[in-house]
Amino acid sequence: MSKTAIVTGASRGIGKACALKLACHFDRIIITSYHNKDALLKVRDEIRQAGTDCHAFTGDIGDYQFVETMISECIDRFHKIDLLVNNAGISYVGLLTDMTPKDWDIVVRTNLTSVFNCCRQVVPYMVHEKSGHIINISSMWGLQGASCEVAYSASKGGVNSFTQALAKELAPSNIRVNALACGTVDTDMNSCFSSEDMETLCNDIPIGRMATPGEIAEMIWLLYNSPAYLTGEIIKIDGGYL
Repeated sequence: MSKTAIVTGASRGIGKACALKLACHFDRIIITSYHNKDALLKVRDEIRQAGTDCHAFTGDIGDYQFVETMISECIDRFHKIDLLVNNAGISYVGLLTDMTPKDWDIVVRTNLTSVFNCCRQVVPYMVHEKSGHIINISSMWGLQGASCEVAYSASKGGVNSFTQALAKELAPSNIRVNALACGTVDTDMNSCFSSEDMETLCNDIPIGRMATPGEIAEMIWLLYNSPAYLTGEIIKIDGGYL
């Protein structure tokens, strides 16, 4: 039976690595991005060239109407969704007193509201099939807040609680919901830090380096294939940082 996976925020970094990894195992991959259409289409083409069906949607995953339209189109075409990876996210580094209400809204909308939007649309179809898995990409800073990353930490803490609550709600329908609390990953999200800052951060990580996007993608695949009894978990992958 054919299987379909959705990966949000898939134009680069963790999302791209995840989409490419899942394309080796799923029959079709649905990918999204908001600001990086050209990069997203390159990922789509790479997946198609490898022999897996792939469809790309460009739009704001924090916009409920966009998500509703996208999921409706996916169901019309493919009839069910087996895996949803909520990966889309942004960071904000700076003092709380320098943050504007607009800054706060954008972080929460992208990191947390997007998870609600996608789950709200996908869950009814998973319940109908009595199967499915939702994996939310969170952060170690959702477990222990980071200085100068208040909005990011709060949004990822929300993702963690959302994960645990929804897992309890959906367990009777044989649907699993888990999250990965990632440490520092070598992606463009960290480009705001200087080389000196990154060296200091890596020195604080027991394993001595950042994770690669490929390592997070491998963990997503392992989590998808984990025993059916594993649900409602926030799994750290942070090089021993916390």
